[in-house]
Amino acid sequence: MGVLFIGGTGNISAAASRLALARGIELHLLTRGQRGGIAGAHEIVGDIRRPDEVRNALRGQRFDAVVNWIAFNPAEIERDLDLFVGVTRQYIFISSASAYQKPPSHPVITESTPLRNPFWQYSRDKIACEERLNRAYRETGFPVTIVRPSLTYDTLFPIAIGGWGCYTIVDRLKAGRPLIVHGDGTSLWTVTHSDDFAKGLVGLLGNPAAVGHAFHITSDELLTWDAIYQTIAGAVGVEADLVHIPSDFIHRVVPWVGEGLLGDKAHSVIFDNSKIKAFVPEFRATIPFHEGARRTLAWFEADASRRVVKPSEHEVMDRIIAAYRAGAGN
Repeated sequence: MGVLFIGGTGNISAAASRLALARGIELHLLTRGQRGGIAGAHEIVGDIRRPDEVRNALRGQRFDAVVNWIAFNPAEIERDLDLFVGVTRQYIFISSASAYQKPPSHPVITESTPLRNPFWQYSRDKIACEERLNRAYRETGFPVTIVRPSLTYDTLFPIAIGGWGCYTIVDRLKAGRPLIVHGDGTSLWTVTHSDDFAKGLVGLLGNPAAVGHAFHITSDELLTWDAIYQTIAGAVGVEADLVHIPSDFIHRVVPWVGEGLLGDKAHSVIFDNSKIKAFVPEFRATIPFHEGARRTLAWFEADASRRVVKPSEHEVMDRIIAAYRAGAGN
């Protein structure tokens, strides 16, 4: 089976690339060549933002599946519809579970849960992408499958506040500086290791029964946000100093942080994975977060160049905490 990944070397996608290769899939990666490749994959150097360049690079090739890991708005979907009609038997769009109704009217999320997010533009753009692809499927038979990951991690810590894809939270923990937990820390959340997500994604590749369908792929492990931060602290070998701050207060102080809370992480959600398990019977998430957090920490510790600390992230957290303590009189 021949598969093209647009991307394929990132936090979520690299694990899917490795698993696809391990299962004997002939994998092609379309990348800009700026990261290290994946051993065994055929690298195609091209920038998806330059359609003519990609069209020339892929001339004459056909694929059983194309997965776009890095499409975020409807204009990019229009480009892909133009590029891949007649080129692939299946086009998989990586959407987001944050597209589901916020706030949720029911805590258990299935693929039939409505899509609506008035808080976060990122999620609204993903919804618009899904709507365009579904219209293409209905009107022309474009072979789309939609996949909605939730908070999925490997080479980053799955946190709500504190730095995305960097070492800042570990630096903060080691220094004994406080961490922000939105709300009271008891809302329920699910984090999923990329190796587990890959089992579901790769199981959908080339599956004609999945065309026209949407799936979320997550762990079944439920954790409170307090537990997520405490587990990371435990992996580091320290106690976490947690400061609980309401999400709407955080939004007022730093709107771009608050949007991702009110539009996603502030709400308890329980994902019903029955559908992906029905289509991919071998799918089962087996990496509990206490193990996954140690793996992520080991990845950072293995190479000093990965341990990037962002002063701007420290500044944001300190500013929110100072504003809250001043206002609350704490």
